[in-house]
Amino acid sequence: MGLVAVLRVAPPAQALENGVARTPPMGWNTWNTFGCNINETLIRQMADAIVSNGMRDLGYKYVVVDDCWFNPNRDSQGNLQGDPSRFSSGMRALGDYLHSRGLLFGIYQVPAAETCAQYFNGYPGATGSLGHEAQDARQFAAWGVDYLKYDWCSPAGSINDQVVAFARMRDALAATGRPIVYSINPNSIHEKTGPLRNWGDVANMWRTTEDITNAWDTGQSNGFPMGIQNIVNVNVPLASYARPGGFTDPDMMEVGRGGMTDTEMRSHFALWAVMASPLIAGNDLRSASAATLTILRNQNLIAINQDALALQAAQVSNDGTRRVLAKRLSNGDVAVALFNQGSSTTTVSTTAAAIGKSGSSFTLRDAWTDVTSTTSGSISASVPGHGTVVYRVSGGGTASPPVTFRLRGEASGRCLDVNNSGTANGTQLLIWDCHTAANQQFTQNGQALQVLGKCLDAPTSTVAGTRVQIWDCNGSTNQQWIFNGNGTISSVRFPALCLDVNGAATANGSAVIAWTCHGAANQRWTRA
Repeated sequence: MGLVAVLRVAPPAQALENGVARTPPMGWNTWNTFGCNINETLIRQMADAIVSNGMRDLGYKYVVVDDCWFNPNRDSQGNLQGDPSRFSSGMRALGDYLHSRGLLFGIYQVPAAETCAQYFNGYPGATGSLGHEAQDARQFAAWGVDYLKYDWCSPAGSINDQVVAFARMRDALAATGRPIVYSINPNSIHEKTGPLRNWGDVANMWRTTEDITNAWDTGQSNGFPMGIQNIVNVNVPLASYARPGGFTDPDMMEVGRGGMTDTEMRSHFALWAVMASPLIAGNDLRSASAATLTILRNQNLIAINQDALALQAAQVSNDGTRRVLAKRLSNGDVAVALFNQGSSTTTVSTTAAAIGKSGSSFTLRDAWTDVTSTTSGSISASVPGHGTVVYRVSGGGTASPPVTFRLRGEASGRCLDVNNSGTANGTQLLIWDCHTAANQQFTQNGQALQVLGKCLDAPTSTVAGTRVQIWDCNGSTNQQWIFNGNGTISSVRFPALCLDVNGAATANGSAVIAWTCHGAANQRWTRA
C-alpha cells in the first residue's frame, strides 16, 4: 500500500519557521568518540581545539554535549542538573565558556522517561523530558543552549505518537523566546520512521537512518549500524525535503576516526556536503591528523554545503556503480558529485545539460584539488573505488529549476504513488490518497520523471497491461514520457501506450499500467 497509510492521521503541516539553521548546522558532537565518557574539561578542550585549528572560523560553531551529562536526579523542583562530578561548574558555566570562545552550546535530551544510555543501563537515573517538556525547555534557555538534540530512544509509539511528542518540545522551545536549533531522531530503538515523512514542520533537522558507524558498508538497508554507503542509499531519495531551516540528517560524521581509507573518508565528507547534511564532526579534534583536518576544512565543499539555496543534491543517474548527484547553487553554479560505488577505479560521467546547465562553455573547479578546467558540456573523471570527485560547474546558462509535483488521476482523485516508498529497482506504481511524502513527489528532468532518486520506467518488454515501475535513471527512451494536451502521459519508447489505472479502478492500491492510449478519465492526469 502507499506510504500515506502510515501518515494519514498526522500529515506534515507547514514548515517550521523558527529563524535558525538557514543552512545546515556545523559543529562537533561528543558521542561518536567518547560516548558516556565526558566531562566539562573535555568539552572545553575540544572547544579550544575547534578555535585553534580554524574550524570555528569555517562555520563549525555548535558544540553538542550528547547523552550522559545528567545528574541522575532532578532537583527538588524537578529541574535538570548536570552530573556533579563531571560538570561541577554547572551547565550554564559550560555554555558561557563556549559562548566566550565564539561557539554555540548544544545539549541532548529525549521525549521518553529515560535517555538512551539509561534505557540500556549504561547510565543511572531516568531524566528524560517526558512530562517535563516546558520545564526542561525553560532550563535549556536559562543555560544558554543554542541546539537541542532530541532522541526518541524507545520502542513505544506510532509515527503519529512521535509527531505529537516531538511537536510538544518544538512548541516548548518556541515558548522560551530563545532561538534554538531543534534536531530530532525518530529512529532509535524504533521502527525507522525518519524517512517516512517530511519532518520539516516539526524540526530543523531529522535523522533519516539508524546510527552511523565507522565503516564504509555494513550491508544494512536501514538497520543498526549503518555504513556510509548504506546511509547514502537511504538519504539520496529524500532530496526534495531540504530547504532553509529544514534538513535531512544522515548522522554525525565519522571522518578522522579510522576504520575507513582516506578515499572513503573524503567521499563521506563530500557526499554529506552535497546532500546539504549537517556537518557535525565526531572525532577527537585535539589529536586530529593533517589528513583529517584537510578533509574537514575543505572550503570548497563547505561553501557548497552552506549555499544559501539550501538544496540537497538530486540524483541524476545511477547504474549501480557510477552515481551522479547535482546540487543547484545560489549564484547559478551547479555542484556535481561523481561517486564510484564500486571497488575499482572507473570513469564516472555526466553532461552539463543533465545537471541543469545550458550553453556550450563551462568551467569545472575540482573541490579537492582546486584545479579548474573547461568543457563544452562533458563532465567526467576517473574516480577510485569508493571515491567521489566533486566539480563546481560555472558558466553557460542555468535551466529553469526543476518543478516537483504530484500526478493526480482524474477518475480516482488519487495520486501516482511508489508502492510503500520502495526504492529498489522494479518497485511498481499504484494510486493512493494524495499526500506530501517523497514517494508521490515527481520531478520532470527533460522527458524523464524522477521520484525517490529513480526514474519512472516502462520495462523494455512492455506490452499493453505491463505495470510501470521505477528504475535507476539511464536516459533511455523507456524512461521518457510525453505530457499530451488531453491530459494523458504517453511513453516515448512505446508511443501507443499511456499511463493507465488498471480497469479504471479508483480504490487505494489500484495498479498503474501502460495501456493503449484512449484518453478516458483513468488515463488523464493533473499536476498537483
